[in-house]
Amino acid sequence: MKKMNSGSSSAPKSNRLFGTDGVRGRANVYPISPELVLRLGQAVGRYFKNHYPNPRILIGKDTRRSGYMLEQALSSGICSTGVDTYFVGPLPTPGIAYLTRGMRANAGIVISASHNPFYDNGFKIFAADGYKLPVSAEQEIEDLIFSNSASVFPTGSEIGTTARIEDSVGQYAVFLKEQFPKNLSLEGLKLVIDCANGAGYRVAPKVFEELGAEIVVIGVSPDGTNINEGYGALHPEKLQEYVKLHKADLGIALDGDADRVVLVDENGETLDGDELLAIFAKNYLEKNRLQNRVVVSTIMSNLGLEIALKNMDARLVRTQVGDRYVVEEMRKGRFTLGGEQSGHIIFGDISTTGDGTLAALKILEIMVEKQKRLSELKSILQKFPQALKNIDVPERIPLANLPALSQHLHSVQERLGSEGRVLFRFSGTELKARIMIEGGKTESIDGMANELAEKALQSFEQYYSMRLANT
Repeated sequence: MKKMNSGSSSAPKSNRLFGTDGVRGRANVYPISPELVLRLGQAVGRYFKNHYPNPRILIGKDTRRSGYMLEQALSSGICSTGVDTYFVGPLPTPGIAYLTRGMRANAGIVISASHNPFYDNGFKIFAADGYKLPVSAEQEIEDLIFSNSASVFPTGSEIGTTARIEDSVGQYAVFLKEQFPKNLSLEGLKLVIDCANGAGYRVAPKVFEELGAEIVVIGVSPDGTNINEGYGALHPEKLQEYVKLHKADLGIALDGDADRVVLVDENGETLDGDELLAIFAKNYLEKNRLQNRVVVSTIMSNLGLEIALKNMDARLVRTQVGDRYVVEEMRKGRFTLGGEQSGHIIFGDISTTGDGTLAALKILEIMVEKQKRLSELKSILQKFPQALKNIDVPERIPLANLPALSQHLHSVQERLGSEGRVLFRFSGTELKARIMIEGGKTESIDGMANELAEKALQSFEQYYSMRLANT
């Protein structure tokens, strides 16, 4: 049985801020409070001053209301260390990674909580090369935040300044359009684009329309509180309706920071990251671009992807959950294709992080080249039934401290047999436990997932009762 747990809770006293995808939490509450964010900015400024002579740092964000508050607190902290900051405004996470490289900045910071509700927010930091800051650097920044040593900050003309980059959307749009072959066009195709009222609401429609497509747009009216709400990759139902209503060729659903995508074919059926990886793997193999015939994904990817790749004489390398780990494995093996079931797709020979708009463009490229509909392309992958269940948890308790749950996990695995899998893990970005059961019949694995969720909640109650009794 494969399973993961992500350790203990990230409570304030642990001094642990960075998770699998940066720092994340409820906005205006520790650790996403203006006071702590100011200190984060100071620590980031000091870190980069320690490593570069005259660092410059970009700051971008999604469309959450709290982004304005956090942008100012973060920039104030950075400027107080004598480092200049540049605001790029609302822009997809991969756009900020691209601009960090393109403008030769020393870092790019994204203020976003990705797919989380609007009341959450967070920070992820890209290094000068456009890749996420290494864990060792995050730990050094944490040490600076919680260090009790006195700091001397610059005064007068040595204080950092801020400036606004006016054409960030245009620059990123040019990069995206350059990834679509010049001998191809999207003319004659109708697309429905759902931007989740998030960071992609300006750039994504611009790119597809300028490449010739007829577009219908939804989820492009952000008000600070509606990001991811009823729209986007987490909620493709509305997109499915619009694709069928408008008889569109493709539906594209981005998430809040537009680093992942869910597609809807012309019949209104959704495609997740596993199906996209299978399509891209076949295309990369045909073009001799799939390094070592390897695709990198996570333990959550469907067994069907593994089988589809074997049928192509390719193989799947699995990592723990999180696009950070996928990218790390790709860089280590110099692999050119990776991603997650959730819709992060990383083209290692083009970009440094998941990019939902880029992935949609690459699917359209294949559709136009082969003159095939998406429903035809996706037949390459036959997925095993999966049941997914999320439960709220007060903290991340190691499974070793939950023996009854561990025993039940083992029992479920035995019932599934060798052609099934059960996974229990804690989210790295939210206080949730995630249960996945794969194989067998849909009805039976749904029941097993519900059983496991109940057993998990009972185990947590038993754990706290025992802990209370021992105090």
